[in-house]
Amino acid sequence: MKVKIESYSDKYSKYFYDLNHDWLSEFFYVEEYDEKVLKNCKEEIIDKGGYIFFALYNTEVVGTMALIPRGKSIYELNKMAVKKNLRGNGIGHQLIQFIIDYSVKNNFESVILYSNTVLKNSIHLYNKFGFKEIDNPDAPYKRSNIKMELKLSNLRK
Repeated sequence: MKVKIESYSDKYSKYFYDLNHDWLSEFFYVEEYDEKVLKNCKEEIIDKGGYIFFALYNTEVVGTMALIPRGKSIYELNKMAVKKNLRGNGIGHQLIQFIIDYSVKNNFESVILYSNTVLKNSIHLYNKFGFKEIDNPDAPYKRSNIKMELKLSNLRK
């Protein structure tokens, strides 16, 4: 399923909240930090130098993902969610590839992410794209038990 990926627009903020809230509720629970970011995504991500992207199939928002600045030229891949009935159709794959391409083009040093090892499909996908497990002393989420990083210097042409 080929999707078009668009940058943040206020008209999509409801989908950012809904898709992520549904995903978090299905697999874990919505933490206080999540609720703050999801309800105020423009202020908490965009206005702080981050990025939010939406995957559209025809005109329907079917997925979303954010990049949040976490250091000099280091961004956290964050709040990735795909509509439940469309998972397994390659939307997450396209979102991650887009984020990597975007990060390389913008000369970011690396992309990190926090996850949980119970999400075997997600971890497999991250590994497939070259993310490697690193120390996880600073996880901002209670549910996180793994931190991964993709160093981008090898991907530059």
